[in-house]
Amino acid sequence: MLGSKKLLAAAVLVVLLSPSAFAAEDTVLSASDRTEIVQTLVAKINANYIDTAQVERVGSAIARKNAEGGYAAATTATAFSAALKKDLREFSGDMHFSAERSEGFRESSGTEEPPSRAQIEQWRDATARRGYDIEKIERLPGNVGYIELRRFGGAHFIGPAYTAAISLLAGTDALILDLRRNGGGSTDSVAYLMSHFFPVGEVLHLIDIYERPTGTTQQIWTVPTVTQRYDKPVYVLISARTGSAAEDCAYDFQVLKRGTLVGETTIGASNPIGRFSLGHDIMVAIPTSRMINFVTKTNWEHVGVKPDVAVPAAQALQTAHVAILRNLVDAAKEGDERKELQRLLAMTEKGETDKPVYTLKPKP
Repeated sequence: MLGSKKLLAAAVLVVLLSPSAFAAEDTVLSASDRTEIVQTLVAKINANYIDTAQVERVGSAIARKNAEGGYAAATTATAFSAALKKDLREFSGDMHFSAERSEGFRESSGTEEPPSRAQIEQWRDATARRGYDIEKIERLPGNVGYIELRRFGGAHFIGPAYTAAISLLAGTDALILDLRRNGGGSTDSVAYLMSHFFPVGEVLHLIDIYERPTGTTQQIWTVPTVTQRYDKPVYVLISARTGSAAEDCAYDFQVLKRGTLVGETTIGASNPIGRFSLGHDIMVAIPTSRMINFVTKTNWEHVGVKPDVAVPAAQALQTAHVAILRNLVDAAKEGDERKELQRLLAMTEKGETDKPVYTLKPKP
């Protein structure tokens, strides 16, 4: 579950993404301002970047480009942060690096007050208004469940919605979990979701998160108090857009042999971040931690999570649905049920569906 520090981090994101964060006039930067920002950035990278083998190379590349006038055209905080974001990702290959203009942003000191009840309720309301980031819940032809998740929000707010979604589809014969447009979020929420797919009483150690600045390791386990469980086959859809915590979710399904991954290799961004101030209204996100899967002792950084069934992302849903229907046909006994499944399979293979009928059928 989320601690107070994680809730505060969520609040920062809300502020960063709100219109007011961009309402003020952009900060104008001189050449000396940019040099000062780069010096601060290099120091922050040296002290905090999790990939110590690349620390010197990344910082040196940014400093060298600035010294050669490569950022001369970036005369505002918005323009300079965009340039830094592009180069940090290019020089490191780490897609969790980022930078943006954030007026008034201050680094976490580790001694923040816990969020107020009013703040928590505001975040809870915002999560509810997004539908808990559950884009769609559907029962597909052939009694196949379908859930599309667009991100993994804080477990404090999202957990009950996951249980409700699984409950609605508890009677289906298989489930498709769509992460093709999911860019990440909370690892705690991933663990909460994964808890639904293993027997009651089975508690699994999923990942460890090692944080370089503090030298500490956090363990992530499934949640034993989750009551709703789903024991049917699961297919997980992934794409080149699936990132971070969504990759963690797909990786867990694959490594634990609980689901079949269908689609494209994912982004390859596993390193959690810390946020730091560079001054002049610029905030930088630096990967400060490493995720270590308990089973494989590694992660998907730079390489992505590879599908078990590789198809273009746009075809992943149809591919998974067809595979499920074929299995259901093979398992069904001869009779009307099997004939109906065969009919649905033939239509799904062609990309067709039954059209809804809104008129009364004539009596025989």
